[in-house]
Amino acid sequence: MNTPATANESNIVSINVGGRIFQTTKQTLTLAGTDSPLSKLATESSTRFLDRDPALFSVLLYILRTGNLPARSTSDVRDLIEESRHYGIEPFLIDSLSNPSQFEAFDLRKSRVLRLNGRDSPSTIAPTGGGGLHVAHGSKITSFDWSLRRKSTVLTNFSAVDSLLEISPGVLAAGATDFPGLQIIDLESGGSVQTALNWENVASSTVQAVGSSSEFLFASFESSRRNSNSVMVYDLSTLLPVLELDRGSDSSAIPSTKLRWIGSCNLLMVSGSHASPSGVSGHVRFWDVRSRNMVCEINEREDCFADVTVSENLSAVFKVGVSSGEVFYTDLRGLGGGKEGDRWVCLGEERKRSLNERKGVGCKIESYGDHVFCSKGDGIELWSEVITGLVGNARRDVLEERVFRKNSFVAGSGENKVTGLVFGGSRMFVTRKDQQAVEVWQSSSRGVSM
Repeated sequence: MNTPATANESNIVSINVGGRIFQTTKQTLTLAGTDSPLSKLATESSTRFLDRDPALFSVLLYILRTGNLPARSTSDVRDLIEESRHYGIEPFLIDSLSNPSQFEAFDLRKSRVLRLNGRDSPSTIAPTGGGGLHVAHGSKITSFDWSLRRKSTVLTNFSAVDSLLEISPGVLAAGATDFPGLQIIDLESGGSVQTALNWENVASSTVQAVGSSSEFLFASFESSRRNSNSVMVYDLSTLLPVLELDRGSDSSAIPSTKLRWIGSCNLLMVSGSHASPSGVSGHVRFWDVRSRNMVCEINEREDCFADVTVSENLSAVFKVGVSSGEVFYTDLRGLGGGKEGDRWVCLGEERKRSLNERKGVGCKIESYGDHVFCSKGDGIELWSEVITGLVGNARRDVLEERVFRKNSFVAGSGENKVTGLVFGGSRMFVTRKDQQAVEVWQSSSRGVSM
């Protein structure tokens, strides 16, 4: 009968990789799968020699053990890709690079620039589930794989794509404000249109926004005459219509141009705004899809939003004011109570605002993880919450005074104005006015050389 020490030693496997000895357990090696040569090493009784690069093996072994990339890895992603394929563990590398836990907001650096073919700047961008990216520019959609090294381009029927969303690997929902229907595009078949979704009984309706949850696909439509609009809900697996929400049927109805699913509340946030000689007005509404009821509405009049987003991690909705350019928030738990004007709390200086200043025009705001990112001209502000009175308590059961701190981690440096911000896995993607490229931002302390 083996003693505990003997049993533990029999579980250890020694591997000589390029002259460097590694020791690991049989369980770690078998995680690679039965088809991987690493799992076969678990059955070896003596030290096995592999004529491979020990530095790359060290990184891949760390990924097998933890699911993450090691801190301050200097390996080139191209070398890691080839090595991971040799060992049959490329999916592990993909997961580690696209893991949101690797995203460190305070340590982002521009790692590379993705160049696009043609003269058109990106109109909209959409991340993939594996850390890659889809970019719409002109009538084309260019897709980058998870390594950002391989790209492919397809032509669409649109003169310009305004809404883009990956609804499953290799399948996109694409729409435009000047072309009818939401097209479901299959990239694997060269960009062919699987089907086109339309607003029921409304001919030539154009798409203003798209969104999704784990069950549903959401599309905001506007009629060609611009006198009515609606949000359609489709079953994500069958693409059959389920119901209609947020219908507006007069000339003053504002179409929703942003759709965000709030999974923690099972609510759909829809928002839209409109500029007129008297100023900018808009709405932020929250719909319970299953009951078909609107549970809350914020009518925006003074300092309406230039852009709005929601953070489930922070349990808050954030906006950037179109007049002031300041960032505001309202607590998700406080929706449905209080006066209209009391809902928004300014995170900035909240100086006296003029409706004619329009300092926030073109500003973008997005949340990711525990942070909020807001573009201001050519720079980007990072907002993070400072927990006061809740140390050690991650739950927010009651409303309390909340403090947010600003960090300008991408200060204005004379570059072109930021036009788009999206996040995927461990990356932030940035587009700028009149640039035929996408910037990739990653943590400098975690990740690999791009």
